[in-house]
Amino acid sequence: MIELVLASNNEGKVAEFARLLAGLAVRLRRPADFGLSAPEESGASFVENALLKARTAARLTRRPALADDSGLLVEALGGAPGILSARFGGEGLDDRGRVECLLRALEGVPAPNRRARFHCALAYVEADEDPAPLVATGEWHGLIAEAPRGSRGFGYDPVFLDPELGRTAAELSPSEKDQLSHRGRAFARLRPELARRLGMPVS
Repeated sequence: MIELVLASNNEGKVAEFARLLAGLAVRLRRPADFGLSAPEESGASFVENALLKARTAARLTRRPALADDSGLLVEALGGAPGILSARFGGEGLDDRGRVECLLRALEGVPAPNRRARFHCALAYVEADEDPAPLVATGEWHGLIAEAPRGSRGFGYDPVFLDPELGRTAAELSPSEKDQLSHRGRAFARLRPELARRLGMPVS
């Protein structure tokens, strides 16, 4: 069993990665397990942030690390909140506060103009100076609903509407979300090479 550090203390992300990593002989650890805060996000892009967080976690824990950097890009807002999704509306807001801030920013915008996408960048490093990190990205396209719906998920899930299903991300079961989400799609691309790096069969 290999210890793999996920460079996040976000409970929602930890739960998702626990499901995505199922079948691989890894024990998922968080920075909090080592008395650490989640690494800072100071990069200029999702990939840059994911690499920065993975390398920081690997250096501080001396273990292989996997990092995710993801966010919501809304066309009517010029791509905002983007890499600032976790801090949209100012410091101190919780998920509900950020959702309310987003809906206020889109007040009066008709449905056809509420297009948005979730973007995820994943990075895996065997050590902080790994010269060949694994990187994968994924996206999930949809619309911003006019009001929150559903009780599952986290972040902007209650207002991110999948137009083909007619349901928000917060109305999907965990298995449905893992199949469709930006994070699930990015991990599907990463998983085969990650398994090889960990010396495990590729499923």
